[in-house]
Amino acid sequence: MAIWALPCGVRAAGTRRQGIVVKVMEAQFQRYGRRLLALALLSALYLLARLPGISPSERDSLASRFRFDRADLPVVPGPERRSVRPVHPGLRHISAWISAVGAGVALNDIDDDGLPNDVCYVDVRTDQVIVTPAPGTGGRYQAFALNSGNLYRRETMAPMGCLPGDMNEDGRTDILVYYWGRTPIAFLHTGAQMNPAGFEPAELIPGGERWYTNSATFADLDGDGHTDLIVSNYFPDGARVLDAHATGDEHMQHSMSRAFNSGRKHLLIWQSDTKGGVQYRDMSGTLTDEMNYGWTLATGAADLDGDLLPEIYFANDFGPDRLWHNLSTPGRLKFELLHGIKTLGVPRSKVLGRDSFKGMGIDFGDVNGDGWQDMFISNIATQYALEESHFLWMSTGHLELIRRGIAPYVDRSEALGLSRGGWGWDTRLADFDNDSTLEALQAVGFARGEVNRWPELQEIAMGNDQLLERPASWNRFEPGDDLSGHLHNPFYVRAHDGRFYDVSPELSLAESHVSRGIAVADVDGDGRLDYAFGNQWEDSQFFHNTSPNAGAFLGLRVRRANGVPVIGAEASVQLPAGRRLKSFSDGGSGHSGKRSPDIHFGLGRVRADEALPVVVRWRDTAGIHQRSLDLTPGWHIVQVGGSS
Repeated sequence: MAIWALPCGVRAAGTRRQGIVVKVMEAQFQRYGRRLLALALLSALYLLARLPGISPSERDSLASRFRFDRADLPVVPGPERRSVRPVHPGLRHISAWISAVGAGVALNDIDDDGLPNDVCYVDVRTDQVIVTPAPGTGGRYQAFALNSGNLYRRETMAPMGCLPGDMNEDGRTDILVYYWGRTPIAFLHTGAQMNPAGFEPAELIPGGERWYTNSATFADLDGDGHTDLIVSNYFPDGARVLDAHATGDEHMQHSMSRAFNSGRKHLLIWQSDTKGGVQYRDMSGTLTDEMNYGWTLATGAADLDGDLLPEIYFANDFGPDRLWHNLSTPGRLKFELLHGIKTLGVPRSKVLGRDSFKGMGIDFGDVNGDGWQDMFISNIATQYALEESHFLWMSTGHLELIRRGIAPYVDRSEALGLSRGGWGWDTRLADFDNDSTLEALQAVGFARGEVNRWPELQEIAMGNDQLLERPASWNRFEPGDDLSGHLHNPFYVRAHDGRFYDVSPELSLAESHVSRGIAVADVDGDGRLDYAFGNQWEDSQFFHNTSPNAGAFLGLRVRRANGVPVIGAEASVQLPAGRRLKSFSDGGSGHSGKRSPDIHFGLGRVRADEALPVVVRWRDTAGIHQRSLDLTPGWHIVQVGGSS
């Protein structure tokens, strides 16, 4: 056998070459290693931060459960159309900003035919408040605009929303219209006529004050069985924002995150119906400054602690939202502020009552199935612009904390897929396919144009707060400028992984709109909830629910002996598998959209003849009442007696 051996010098040369290679590799690692490590770290963080997703086939499967037929809401002849409002001379350079709200919409039973198949909406192009049958529900009457007579001047006022409800308790549905530039007007339904003559305008608050109201809702605040009214103002009371011939100065918010120089809250307690009107007593004097001020865009009222007194949530622009705990008794109002608790790893702005975001919408629904109302809040969450976060305040169930001034809620919007939806306004939680799981809607968009003004807005937002309240310090926002004006309204459906996913593209609902209000109701009584969008400076739209294979449903219309809806009444139903669903009669929570006061439950696959245990609870001057019923799927009227 031959043995091969290298000479000693050759082995030494090879060792030297290996050493050189090692040194070169070490130098290369020192040169590029940090970069490679940084890339690896960024890749790992990207994988951790990347939002979960579902496959296209699963998206199609989620969307296949829903179908909606879309129709524009009818318009009526009126004043010359506008695309921007006349404003105070000192605000002309930001006229598009000032003109960005007002598209209110509501669904309710206004013609008293037993179905919430009437639409009341604000056409901001003509400043008309229009009442019309919902598209596809028959020509019961011609669409018409409410006539406010000499109570309204278009030169200095603009309607912001309409709120249907029986204000004088005569069994007919009246309409409250709230404005920028004046106090709200009650349009009292005087009879069976569905035309302008059938609705008599009446001053709600005499005296000619100038209010700038962005939201209003009915609620029985003191538990006496009568429906009271919450009115939330935006610009300071007495301002002349819409007066193009005014002199002097007007002021904007004095901070983007802690602004408290707004208009006031007004708590109007029902007193009595009077000949030709209805009387309320303003009990806002009971509020502290911390409660009273905040640039409120949306108001919500719902019982959150089980005593059937509605807590109040104010979604405030430019500062912290407010949640009020209701401790009132008949004829006496008392509220205390609640705040969430900051814990390690939770930013201050994700703590209820301590946020710095731009609250614009509020809706209630039991998302986690614990029997308590959760809250879906809109803020601004626009990619490459301002990425705040929407909120999904989930109840922890620790109601004992409320008595200690603590709000038992934590934000789960990011974990559940509802944190990033654009520049948001109204929100809605509702079961559109009756599978007993809520879907989520959101109205989005600010101003549509051709020139992106986000850089200018970001510059303003980063500026000194001492300059912010001076309009002269603002960059221009005029017609033609764009701020999140080409978004689509998300339609969120919950998937098997527990997260919500926007399936608007799969439903052919992904056209861009600039929307404000969302109204929800079952307009034709088939158990499938329909909805409408109030759109800004464009046609508003109605969506008729024709979803295939929808599940069974239970609907309740809780009424007193005189036919008045019991706002705030609570109902729960137990499903055959043992799960209990809970909801309530809403009096108009939100930004500028108003759902009907009917209570709706999706039941899933329940037999049409199966009787389900139902509990209805309500409150009046005698206290809390409860009735147990066994009801089969379908719509039911539940009469609960007098008002006191």
